[in-house]
Formats: sequence, structure tokens, C-alpha cells
Amino acid sequence: MAEKVLMKGNEALAEAALRAGCRFFFGYPITPQTELAAYMSKRMPKIGGTYLQAESEVAAINMVYGAAAAGARVMTSSSSPGVSLKSEGISYMAGSDLPGVIINVQRGGPGLGSIQPSQSDYWQATRATGHGDFQIVVFAPSTVQEMADLAYEAFDVADKYRTPVMILADGMLGQMMEPVVMPAERDLATLPEKPWAATGHRHKRFHNVINSLYLPAEDLEVLNIERYKRYDVIKRDEQRAESYLTDDADVVLVAFGASARVARSAVNMAREQGIKAGLVRPITLWPYPVEELVRTLSTAKGYLVVEMNMGQMIDDVRLVVEGRAPVEFFGRTGGVIPTPAEVYERIVALNEKVGE
Repeated sequence: MAEKVLMKGNEALAEAALRAGCRFFFGYPITPQTELAAYMSKRMPKIGGTYLQAESEVAAINMVYGAAAAGARVMTSSSSPGVSLKSEGISYMAGSDLPGVIINVQRGGPGLGSIQPSQSDYWQATRATGHGDFQIVVFAPSTVQEMADLAYEAFDVADKYRTPVMILADGMLGQMMEPVVMPAERDLATLPEKPWAATGHRHKRFHNVINSLYLPAEDLEVLNIERYKRYDVIKRDEQRAESYLTDDADVVLVAFGASARVARSAVNMAREQGIKAGLVRPITLWPYPVEELVRTLSTAKGYLVVEMNMGQMIDDVRLVVEGRAPVEFFGRTGGVIPTPAEVYERIVALNEKVGE
């Protein structure tokens, strides 16, 4: 049996990335993700990798662009306002079909906000990571074990679809410690080949050009349409979610990340009192796990969306439910973490409303 080690979430993200074959890290310190960069600064030189603290978040994401263009497995990490500064570079990566992993350990916002946990970057991650017609895959871990597992897998998903992938965590998950079984070390020789990369052609093939600029409008339109065909494949094959006690649930909670931990405890409290509550936990925020939520429509009488923001994922839940049941919201914001008791009270109230 694999050995469990006690690790902080930020450090688990970093170690899993190294084991996945990441050998380039470019970043800039910002709370509450700084331990990730600090871990990389210690470990990268020991395994022949490159760690570089850039002069800014803007510089860091453009270094990621360059390393990804050369075929490397590369990662950057930041927190909310830092990711905003990276948004142009993320759009350039998407426009150039470059794989890479971006970590966002969210803090309260907008602006500098607070250094406390938050989930207020949901819209940014799923709808407005940068300018233009593009999407990126977004994973939302809810445990330190998932921080490691999803960071490890993110590199494979990025390479498979030639797209940026984001791990959307938060300050609570980044700072907490839990036992983790680390994934196996990847043999670098087995990593996917990248015949499209700008690695020097040595007169053995045509030049590879990494670019997001297409002056003829028709050329860019064709490219965008082709990219969206790839997005359709991602939506078909990469939806991920966990369902808990939803088979007979009258009230279905929908929560991701740290909020899902709170929601699960509230569901257990409700069940102890005879209320049929359940939980759907999206693991991919894009593509949104529509299919898992659709499965609950035959029994659910009402939905309660729990988030650490003012209500962002609720829009996606309402799009799936399409008015077939009431969808209500409960959230805390600014870095305040909701309690199971608070969520339980909302379950009771919703259950009374839909049970009439």
C-alpha cells in the first residue's frame, strides 16, 4: 500500500506537478499560494528543472508561453489579482493552442480584497479567463488529495487537447494539511511527443510556427471553428462530478471545492433529521458536469447552490434545471467560510417550501 504523507495543499500541488513531468515553473509570489512557489524553488534545481521568479505576473505567463511553445511541461501559480494580470497571456496560449497548467489559489476580492479563502473567481475561470473566443479546462479540487491528483492529471489533459488547464483552488485548501498518497513519478521518456513544438527542425521537417495572429478574417474564423470542435470533444469526454446521496434526494445541494466539504456535512445533518438531501459536487467547472446534474432532475424538488461568493455557479445550475425546480443560493463572501449549521438551516427552509 502506498505511503501517506501529511502535506499542505499548496505543496501537494507542487510535488504532484513535478511527478507529472513539469520541469519549468515561472511565477510571482502572492498570498495564499506562495508556499507552492517556495516549494518549487527548492525542488526544481534538484531534479534538473528550471524555477524562475519573474519580475511580474505578466512576465511569468509569457515565460510559460515560451516554454510551452518549445514543448515543455510547464506551470505557473498565482492568486486572484495575479491571475487577472495573466489573463492576456492565457488568451495568447489558447490562441496558439499551447498546453500549460495555471494554478489559482483564490483569495477574497475584488481588487486586493483579503488573503482569506474565496471562490469569487468562478466567472473569471469559466467565462472570462481572457479576451476572445476560447475556453480552458478548469478543475476544482475539494481535498488535498485531489489537489495532488488533479494537478498530476492536468498536464495530460493539457497535452491531449493542446489547451491551458486551470486548477481552481482557494486559500483554505492551499493552507490546510491532510494525508496524501502521491502519484507515481512519470518517466520523462514516456511523455507525449509534440511534433508541433518549436524545437528546431534541423532540416528534417517544415518550420513549426507558434502564433495567434491571423490577419485574414476567414483564416481566423476557420481556426476558431476547428478549436470549438475540440471543445465539443472536451465537453463530451471530460465532464467530472461526484454525487452523494442524490438517488432519492428531494433537496439537492450543488457545491464545489471547499464549499462542498461544508455542504456534505450539512447534508449529513439533514439526513439525520429525516430530510432527503444530497449533493452534486462539480469537479470540472468547465466543462460543466451537466450530465450528472441532469440525473437528479427526476427526483429533486429543489436545489441549493452553496458558494463562497455572491452567487456565480448558480447561473450554470439554473441553465441545467431550466425552471423545472426552484434553485436557491446561499453563500458567504469576502473570505468568510460558511458553516454546516448555516447551510443546514437553508436546507430545512427549502425542504419546507418544496414539500408543500
